Formats: sequence, structure tokens, C-alpha cells
Amino acid sequence: MKKLITTLQNIWKIEELRNRILFTLGMLLVFRFGSYVVLPGVVPEVLDSATQNSNPNDLLGLINVFTGGAFNNAAVFALGIMPYITASIIIQLLGFAVPYFQRLQQKEGESGRKKLNQITRLLTVAITLVQGGGYLTYIQSLGAVDPSIPKGIFWFSNIIILSTGTIFAMWLGERITDRGIGNGVSLLITVGIIATLPLALVSEFQLQLEGNGLLIFVLELAALFFIVLATVLIVQGVRRIPIQFAKRMIGRGSNQMPVAGNRDYIPLKVNAAGVMPIIFAQALMFLPATIARYAAGPDAQASSFLGAFEDFTSLPYNIIQFLLVVVFTYIYTALLVNPQQYAEYLKRQNAFIPGIKPGKNTADFIDNITTRITLPGSIFLGIITILPAVAAAFGVNIAFAMFFGGTSLLILVAVVLDTLQQIESHLLMRKYDGLVKSGRIQGRSRMQGIGAPM
Repeated sequence: MKKLITTLQNIWKIEELRNRILFTLGMLLVFRFGSYVVLPGVVPEVLDSATQNSNPNDLLGLINVFTGGAFNNAAVFALGIMPYITASIIIQLLGFAVPYFQRLQQKEGESGRKKLNQITRLLTVAITLVQGGGYLTYIQSLGAVDPSIPKGIFWFSNIIILSTGTIFAMWLGERITDRGIGNGVSLLITVGIIATLPLALVSEFQLQLEGNGLLIFVLELAALFFIVLATVLIVQGVRRIPIQFAKRMIGRGSNQMPVAGNRDYIPLKVNAAGVMPIIFAQALMFLPATIARYAAGPDAQASSFLGAFEDFTSLPYNIIQFLLVVVFTYIYTALLVNPQQYAEYLKRQNAFIPGIKPGKNTADFIDNITTRITLPGSIFLGIITILPAVAAAFGVNIAFAMFFGGTSLLILVAVVLDTLQQIESHLLMRKYDGLVKSGRIQGRSRMQGIGAPM
């Protein structure tokens, strides 16, 4: 406890770090304030009644978690930062498949990144317009729109407001990245997820207290702690491939002598794909749920099967989602980790893997290791994805069960580690102790490692 207080005092002493943290907190407060400002023309009482009677297990409830409740509030930030995330994912995938985007990402440097940012922002506006129209249709279907307002005015004004809210949220994220601490966009998602945690925790405590299950509540907290611990280990886990730089000659003339090159390593992450496979799988799982909403055929059994995909705690939903996460993990890792690029980089640096010939043999060796470590990583991601449904099956409140796994847990762990790593860097630069007594906190920038191709 004493070390924690000392660390907090050291953080406060560093003016730049203090200003960055205060600026970040201020921007996050602005974002949370916008999550409670209701769109004009929406009747909050009717909306609250409709959302309370909705199924908390459906995918719309999942979206509400990521927006920190703004989705069910019909707020100006109802779509949150998610359209920007979607646009970024699309641009990233295009970078793997389209030569023009590959050139912008890899060869054109800062000018290429600026062009990509501009394209991403324009695509964000387009996605927001489409999603905003769907969201307003959903609000109207709930009967939460004031009938005295003309439909055209309601649609036109609120489409503009929702688009402005998303663009403003994107701007907040960029300002946090530039002038604050941590990755701004990731922090906006994180604060939305964390916003639902206190109420979910209180609800679960009251539920277990009414059933004389205080011990069960303690066991749930213990299980959550170990799940978070395992997630941290997997997120930071790397397989180090040792590399050796070629010998170099020092001295002049006859006094030259060979000196062994430095030793280093290539860190291959166990979870190189990060949270992306879960995002892809969940996006794909929206398709059968959408079909279930509009399919009204005479075959009741088929309708019931499709309806199971609207409930993210159902067995068919979780089996298919688990398999999709495993498949997408392999696909995304294959796109992200390029063994040939590693081999070419080592050749340019006059380095080699001991016992492995340069060139194709090196690329094949790295590819084999990547394939082997991806298997446990993909299975872990699949298990993490279905853990909320497992927790709900054991009687955990749905809102609290969401924190036992899935995208929420992975985002929280990754963002917290990245933010703490930046804080620790500021402390170490000023000759203060880090946040931990031994070792170093590894954020995403640290885990790219030494010797990785740029």
C-alpha cells in the first residue's frame, strides 16, 4: 500500500504526465456526458419501458454494453465509436488485399498514413449514415418517437446528430491519443464497458444476497480474478525465436579480429490476432439473427433454430461462434504475420536463426512455429468468447456475466496494459521506480519486440 501511494505521488509530481492524465479524464467525462443526452423527438419514458422489457441476452444488449448504455438511452453517442472501428477494420483488411492500400500502409510513410486516415474518416461517415438509419428505424419500432414530430424532420435531424456524435467521439479519441495518455479510441470503448460494471456488480450482489448466496458471490469474484489473470498471461505471452547477428571485424590492418555479433530474438505473440477474430465472428453472427427477425416461414422448427442465434447464451450460437473464432484467428494471424518478411528483414540485417539456413528455410521455420502457437491461442480466444454464456448458465446475472470473457474482457486487459505501459515509461524517464517491482509492463508497442520487421 505504501508503494502504491508513493507511485501515485511520483505520477503527480511529473507535470507533463499529470496534465496528460487530467486531460484524458476530462475528455472521457465529456464522452460519458454525451451518452445521456437524448436525441430530440425521442420519449425517454417509452424508451425505458421498451428496453426494460427486451431480452437482455440478445445482440442489441451486447451493443448496449459497448456503448456504455448510450444505445438504450437513444443518446447522441448511441452509435459510439463503433462505426470508426468498423471503418478501420475494413481499411486494414483492404491493406492485405488491395495493392493501393498496401502501398499506402507500407511504402508511402507519413503521407500514406494521412491518406489512410482521411479515407477512414470518410468511410466512417458513410457507415454512420447507414447504421444511423437502421438505429432510428429500431427506435420507431419501439414506439418511442413523439407522434407530433413529422417523420421527415425526425429522420433528417437525428441522422445528422448521430453522425456528428460519432465524428465528435472520433475527434475526442484522437485528441486523447495526441495530448492525453493511452490510445484514445480504445479508451472510449473501455470507459463505455466499465460504465456498466458498477451497476452489474451491485445487481449480482443483491441477487446472491436475496438467495443467501454470499459465498457464491465471493467465488464469482475469485473466478473473475483468475480469468483476468489468465487473459493477461495470454495477451502478453510470446514465443521468442533467438537470432544471431553475423560476426564483424574490428581494428585496422593486421590487428583486425573477428567479434561475435549480438544476440537478439524475434517475439512471436501467442495471441497475434488480438481481439479481431472475436469482432469478426460476432459481426458474422449478426446475419442469422437478422434472418431470424424477418423469417416468418411455416416451418416452426427452422424458425426456432434461427431464433436461437438471437440469444448469445444459446448452445448453437456459442458452438458456431467458437468455431468461427478459431478459424478467424488462423486467417488473421496468417494475414498479420508474414514469415517471408521476417526472413527478408533478417537477411538485410545480416542476421540468422542459429541452425536454420537463411531465406526459404527461415521463412518455413517461422511459419511452422507461428502455426503451432496459434492453436492454443485460437482455442483460448474461443473459450474466452463463450465464457459469458457459461457464466450465465451458472446463474450469473447477464450484465455481470459479460465481464467474464468475450470482447469486453480482452479490450479491458489490452487497453489497461497499454495505458499502464505509457505511464511507466514516463516514470522511468524521470528516474522514478516503475509500477511494478520487477519486470516491465508490456503494452502493445512494447510487445512488437526487437528485430520485428517494420
